[in-house]
Amino acid sequence: MNTFGNIFRLTSFGESHGLAVGGIIDGCPSGIEMDMEYIQHELDRRKPGQSHITTPREEGDKVTFLSGVFEGKTTGAPIAFTIFNKNQHSSDYDNLKDIYRPSHADYTYAKKYGNRDYRGGGRSSARETIARVVAGAIAKLILKELSINVTAYTSQVGEVVLSNDYSQYDLSQIESSIVRCPDKQKAGEMIELIEEVKLKGDTIGGVITCIIEGAPVGLGEPVFDKLHAALGSAMLGINAVKGFEYGQGFDVTKRGSEVNDEFFNDNGKISTKTNNSGGIQAGISNGQDIYFRVAFKPVSTILRDQKTVDKAGKETNIKAKGRHDPCVLPRAVPIVEAMAALTILDFYLLAQVKLTVKE
Repeated sequence: MNTFGNIFRLTSFGESHGLAVGGIIDGCPSGIEMDMEYIQHELDRRKPGQSHITTPREEGDKVTFLSGVFEGKTTGAPIAFTIFNKNQHSSDYDNLKDIYRPSHADYTYAKKYGNRDYRGGGRSSARETIARVVAGAIAKLILKELSINVTAYTSQVGEVVLSNDYSQYDLSQIESSIVRCPDKQKAGEMIELIEEVKLKGDTIGGVITCIIEGAPVGLGEPVFDKLHAALGSAMLGINAVKGFEYGQGFDVTKRGSEVNDEFFNDNGKISTKTNNSGGIQAGISNGQDIYFRVAFKPVSTILRDQKTVDKAGKETNIKAKGRHDPCVLPRAVPIVEAMAALTILDFYLLAQVKLTVKE
């Protein structure tokens, strides 16, 4: 399945070491001002080589729009775009042609499809997420017009954890750190930890927290299209994501008197005294901030000896070569934001369609 969304739909294409990656966006409303500088800025937040704690692969990741845009605005036609790959080192993967790397897609892809692109993971590579960031940037531009903002930050790397609620941090400081953490002291500790595991040829995982402010009441559907289920699906579809929780998540396993969000009249507006539900009740947004956490595993490619087997089942050793992230978190922040924006915009457009039908 290479297409995401119901009305605002993204179909992505491309592989890590192919000619290019890109996508087609269908269902984008016409007349949207395309801020190319902003879209490129979002890509720059995701691209490799942006700091010493990311992969040194050098890619400009410049996006070219092929259709759907005229005189700086969307036309309502499909928006096709592409980003050409410039800096592949495919020879780094020659020794992996017949070997299954631990915790990678090599084995499952080979068994499912009968072949696999072993150069950087091919289609399973996180390089595919470039298309999501482009589409997500356009979605964020539309959401901003609706006063809906999507913000994510690194809240944990290994054992270094931000213990406070997101409201206790100055989120404007996220981009001031190369690890994209709003807490200066914790950011420094995270960077030191990443540097430490990198020197040992190892990798480390962590958690990204995302907040959606300004979402209206009523996004989401009963039963099978609950908003939190859609957000969970969007996040779990990101490379290396292993966990998703919204609101209080697993910490909600207390007494009802401790976690229920009581309603009150806030100067004529119905609101809740707490937000343990994470802005979603019965699968539908309730007007409060939507917030969730996404857990990322350590990058599977480590520069250390590991045991594995080749495609004939023969046991062997493997030591990866090439350029890899010791921690995916800093570059994953804009990807989480992009997928959240795509989901919220899609559900917003679905709600508008249903309102039109009722009228």
